[in-house]
Amino acid sequence: MKHTPTIRAELDSYLQQKGLSLAQFGQLAGMNRGIISAIVSGNKSMSVNQLDRITEAMGLPEGEFYDLFIDNFIIDHPPNMRRIEPFLFRCAELDRLDAIRRVVGAIMDNLLYSPKLFEIAEGLLAKGRHAAALLLYEGVAETERYQHSERLAVCQYRIFTIKIGDDQSQNVRAAAVFEAFVERLDEIEQLDALKDLANVYRSLRKWDKVEEIAKLMRAKAEIQYNLKHEHKSRKHTECTDKLNRPLFVYISYADLLCAGVYEAQGDYHQALQYTYAYANLDWVKETDEDTQHWIGLFKHWSKANIIVNKLLSGDIEVLQDYIEYIDAVEDTNQEDKVIQLLNIMIAANRYNIDVSNIIKRFEADIVSLSQHSPSNMYTQQVVPDYFAWCGYELAHYYLHRNSYDDGFKHLMYSMVSYHTLNNETYFINCMGLFLHFREHATPEIKANFLNLIEKVWMNNVEKNGTVDRRG
Repeated sequence: MKHTPTIRAELDSYLQQKGLSLAQFGQLAGMNRGIISAIVSGNKSMSVNQLDRITEAMGLPEGEFYDLFIDNFIIDHPPNMRRIEPFLFRCAELDRLDAIRRVVGAIMDNLLYSPKLFEIAEGLLAKGRHAAALLLYEGVAETERYQHSERLAVCQYRIFTIKIGDDQSQNVRAAAVFEAFVERLDEIEQLDALKDLANVYRSLRKWDKVEEIAKLMRAKAEIQYNLKHEHKSRKHTECTDKLNRPLFVYISYADLLCAGVYEAQGDYHQALQYTYAYANLDWVKETDEDTQHWIGLFKHWSKANIIVNKLLSGDIEVLQDYIEYIDAVEDTNQEDKVIQLLNIMIAANRYNIDVSNIIKRFEADIVSLSQHSPSNMYTQQVVPDYFAWCGYELAHYYLHRNSYDDGFKHLMYSMVSYHTLNNETYFINCMGLFLHFREHATPEIKANFLNLIEKVWMNNVEKNGTVDRRG
């Protein structure tokens, strides 16, 4: 039978090697002699705080004995959540995901511990320890997979939001898994979940899914809005207060999403109908400051998008209206600036418009293309795709006008962005554009292109397990 080492034995051996008394070591560790004696003799278990003090006093790295702690005090013992909870938080601080994984594996066979593990996961998420929280949510979700509980649905929602990242192929899988759980969430929480899900599908340009989810969100939001104003109960008001945005926003945002769907499909008449819908907010009953803020945003977006839809449909004369609108708006954020430029470039390339002077207005924003920092599900998903797309449209414009240096610069940016996003379709579009103009590329640009292609190839080799047979 294999003997499992213990922290007590390690400590006892250390004391003998260093010739330290219990009192002397206790002074080093900031603990009294009685506690050290009880730990060494086996009459007392220890907390992670005490373990950290002992480890530091022995001159060892933080977390050195965490695996032994799990062996000695968690595995094959009835779970003591008062000991386990601070241990998990400490593991998260030290990024000891391996230790967290072992603890979850050791205690999650029993459904009784799901509520507490879920609570700990929520605490870790609140502290920004996403990777650690994910392990707990996945453990709870696996244990409760046959329970059809609301907690299972919330776990899947948390897993979805944590997993969404740069890799669009992974985002497709995460969205597909979570979509099956949306209806199990609380009716109010479903609205934020559907909004997040729609934004992910929007970034993936899966327009059929965007429309389906937007219409579902609108129907659910209308029901809740009517209930709120028909019954005017305190309980219902408290429920809707949990939302990230005023309740009416989910109705209008659904119209905005549908307008985007039809715009992407080239049905500008239908896109305009939806845009007029979210521009008209006379039906909104609330008058508070937050509501007025969102009403202002929708009016701002609708005014711009009405012009954009006319421009993209071929009404070139409204381009000057769009420029005047852009100039009139103060404090436009970086994301909006890039989207405005993207709209102009799409129209310019589609209808062969010379917009060189207009591009100069956006020079600072073009420089900042690669410097955006996502802050929520929308800016994390939709905006990076717009940035990459804008780079492609700029490249298309410059290359077709013989401005090869600028064209290849923006094309390489777009290719790198689409590789990061793992968007194979648009990466291939960039490759096609490069190959079409390759004779105009400098040796340096060609070398950068080939290096990127090789990097993509090697990443795929590593990801798919394909054998690299180079000499």
